[in-house]
Amino acid sequence: MPTFRDLLAGAKASIREVDTETAEAAIAANPATVVLDVREPDEYEQGALPHAVHIPRGHLESQVESRVTDKAGPVVVYCAGGTRSAFAARTLGELGYTDVVSVVGGFNKWKNENRPWAAPRTLSADQRNRYQRHLLLPEVGEAGQQKLLDAKVLLLGAGGLGSPAALYLAAAGVGTLGIVDMDVVDESNLQRQILHNMDRVGDRKVDSAKKTLVGLNPDVNVVTYDVRLGADNILDVIDGYDVIVDGTDNFPTRYLVNDASLLKRIPVVHGSIFRFDGQVTVYSPYVGPCYRCQVPEPPPAELAPSCAEAGVLGVLPGIIGSIQAMEAIKLVLGLGDPLIGRLMAYDALEESFRTFKLQRDPACLACGPDAGEIVIAEYDELCMPHPKQAPAA
Repeated sequence: MPTFRDLLAGAKASIREVDTETAEAAIAANPATVVLDVREPDEYEQGALPHAVHIPRGHLESQVESRVTDKAGPVVVYCAGGTRSAFAARTLGELGYTDVVSVVGGFNKWKNENRPWAAPRTLSADQRNRYQRHLLLPEVGEAGQQKLLDAKVLLLGAGGLGSPAALYLAAAGVGTLGIVDMDVVDESNLQRQILHNMDRVGDRKVDSAKKTLVGLNPDVNVVTYDVRLGADNILDVIDGYDVIVDGTDNFPTRYLVNDASLLKRIPVVHGSIFRFDGQVTVYSPYVGPCYRCQVPEPPPAELAPSCAEAGVLGVLPGIIGSIQAMEAIKLVLGLGDPLIGRLMAYDALEESFRTFKLQRDPACLACGPDAGEIVIAEYDELCMPHPKQAPAA
């Protein structure tokens, strides 16, 4: 029967090994080189090579093909001393990776020689448990979850659209959620605004929303803005946020948000609802069309009644707001194909989704090539009656 020494000797005979100096030079010479750390999590947390991909040796076979997709690209594998990395390098070769080396002496020798390393940011044990289903997704993983925890998303409205969007963003671990709303909780809101409950009727909506979201996920910092969003404060309110989720229900505020987001270059995930229909799109400044490209002028007030006048099926904002949350997460993580230049329309009665292409308007007065300087101004005169605030439906 072969001994451990026999197995190790066999592994080393079938792979290429390099010393730490050669490994450092190879990594510096080719930025595409994958640095693979196969130590245990507690070892990794103590320190690692910069930008290392961490896959514990025991999970290598099941995870590496989804984490390291280029089997022809260079891979530098290391462990603490060079033993586990030797076995890992042989396994990678058996899986079809063609340019793999194992570092002799591993991280211990690398660190002792004062080569560059750092203590990586890691999730706590509680966070690993909470976000376990995210961590299982190669497209998210620990790095993606860290991005979510670092992200700042601003929700305009704590109403029908803002409620599901806020709940799912908080549950996903978005680190900072700003909420703008100057309304109070009314019993008539509870048919669709699931952030609130009967015990909070009469409370400020932002306060009610914060209680719900912090109770759902203590990782989330909820910043409240109990103000009317206007030309005098919008640039300060949106400053520093990565994404804006727009759940407002009136044209003046939408134009105001559009212009401010263009100035600050912050993408806006726009949602709207009416009776049994909903729409979602993403306005990415100077990448896709802006709101003014789509709606250059507001329709007459009699042709655009609010949900308070025309009604809305309570579950509809739950569907549209959840899609807004998904689009915001995709923007934060850089995943998939966001709804930039596309409008997704949902018909609840038909249970159908349709997607329409949107083009930038070359004559757009806000984002077109000949557009003048953007001036942040009030647009209340565009639509009557005068909206007292900008909550969602």
